Amino acid sequence: MVIPNQKRLLNQFVQQNKTELSHLALALRKEWGESNDCLGIDLLPRPHFVRCNREAIETLNLKVDSKIQEILGILDGYNPDEEIVIIAIGKSEIELIYYKIENFSEPSENSIDKLIQLLEARMSEIF
Repeated sequence: MVIPNQKRLLNQFVQQNKTELSHLALALRKEWGESNDCLGIDLLPRPHFVRCNREAIETLNLKVDSKIQEILGILDGYNPDEEIVIIAIGKSEIELIYYKIENFSEPSENSIDKLIQLLEARMSEIF
C-alpha cells in the first residue's frame, strides 16, 4: 500500500481527474495494441506516468510472496472498454486504482502528450 497520506492524495487526484485519466488510459491502451501492459503512476522522485509491463508485475508478485496476486486477478478479468486499471507505485509500495468509466467520449490521439503533461502537472501540485 501507498502510505496513508499519499493514498489520500492519490484518491483525491483520481476523483478530480477521472475523465482525463480515462481518456489517457484508453488512448494509451489503443496505442499499445495487443499488449497486456497497463498505465502506471510512479510517485518517485516526482509523480509521472509509466507503462506497467504484465511480466514485471508477475515477477514482483513472486518476490513479495504473492501479496499482490489480487492485482493480477483484476488485470486478468477487467474489461478495458468499460473499466480503468492504473497501478500507482510508491516507495516499496503499490496501490491499485480501479473504476468503471462514466460518461466517456473518445479523445483524439493527438492529445496524448498534452494530456500526460497536464495530468503530471496536476499530480506535482498535489504530491
